[in-house]
Amino acid sequence: MNLYHGSNIEIKEPMLIPTKRLLDFGAGFYLTSDFEQAKKWAVRTAKNRGENVPLVSVFNVEEDKMEGLDILSFHLPDEEWLRYVSANRTGKIMDVTYDIVIGPVANDQAIRTVNNYIKGYFPENIAIQLLLPQKLKDQYAFKTERALKILSFMEAVEI
Repeated sequence: MNLYHGSNIEIKEPMLIPTKRLLDFGAGFYLTSDFEQAKKWAVRTAKNRGENVPLVSVFNVEEDKMEGLDILSFHLPDEEWLRYVSANRTGKIMDVTYDIVIGPVANDQAIRTVNNYIKGYFPENIAIQLLLPQKLKDQYAFKTERALKILSFMEAVEI
């Protein structure tokens, strides 16, 4: 399986870097199985940092190597996903043990729904009704050194 990381720099050897940003699945090295999504992340990162060019680093993962890892996987933006993302986005980290967290990415439209839920503008069931019809791309958060070791760098593609 190939996974993609969009940035403004080539990343051959991913590292876990502490961050103050409140991300969907907490701190980690984020990838997606969707090349177009990675391209969007690369363009946004290069623009925000105002340096270098958008690049997508391509990694291969042998799926059998994932078997020994502790993985949390969300298939839909359901109640559990919403609670997990909301906790991470408000700094109430929900895990310290997962090697990898996989699930839908809260894109610009979805994050508005998540933020409105967090602010109490509408209840969980309404948030889920708004999220489910969206065609959200996936994201993989590699959260431990053990998880990073299964990534094999393939190439970097300039966008």
